[in-house]
Amino acid sequence: MADLVRELGLPVEVDFVKVSSYGAGMETSGKVRMMHGLKTPIKGRDVLVVEDIVDTGLTVSFLMNYLQKKKPSSLRLCALTDKPSRHQVPVTIDYLGFTVPNKFIVGYGIDWDEKFRYLKDICYID
Repeated sequence: MADLVRELGLPVEVDFVKVSSYGAGMETSGKVRMMHGLKTPIKGRDVLVVEDIVDTGLTVSFLMNYLQKKKPSSLRLCALTDKPSRHQVPVTIDYLGFTVPNKFIVGYGIDWDEKFRYLKDICYID
């Protein structure tokens, strides 16, 4: 995300939410949980959601619905990676880095049970 903010080249305010459907496993539980919500009011503001990966779409769909209820002026989704073969719900990605195959990926901020975020490259786990 830091790389993206630097490339935007304009003043932005950053807030974080923590939403999960994976836990410690490599397969989604299908149950999305809000673990940490917004601190910043977004009503009437332009909001860009920055997501590491869109997999089934369940988590990002949950998040976008949660944010839409807070009445932002605009709401857009930017995803580093997307696995369209795994989507279970429709997802509109406004800005996409690239599509990845149906493999479990980690690195460059993408984790597995909070591990491997630090890797400089995106890798997959066999």
